[in-house]
Amino acid sequence: MTSLALIIKHKTQPGKRDEVRKVWERHMAPAVSANPGHLAYFYCFDNADPDAIVAFQQYASAEAAGEFLKTDSYAAYLQEVEPLLSGPPQVTTLTPMWSKDV
Repeated sequence: MTSLALIIKHKTQPGKRDEVRKVWERHMAPAVSANPGHLAYFYCFDNADPDAIVAFQQYASAEAAGEFLKTDSYAAYLQEVEPLLSGPPQVTTLTPMWSKDV
């Protein structure tokens, strides 16, 4: 199987970035930490835009990514976070070719 990586950029409603982060920490941080399908995950604030969040995720496979989107944790996160966002995220799908092992 080939791993799958995603770069996801969210735009929040003006001034709501910290609130979105709290929702993410409540629902997604524990779910991602417990998910063996996640090989790497970076949740980042965009330094150039106070209303932007960028996440880099690497999954073991496309199937692992699809399964994660079906979890109760992800559904609860979406329900709570969507009103705080300005619209759907910008998603870039990537195939990792090399990475540095830490």
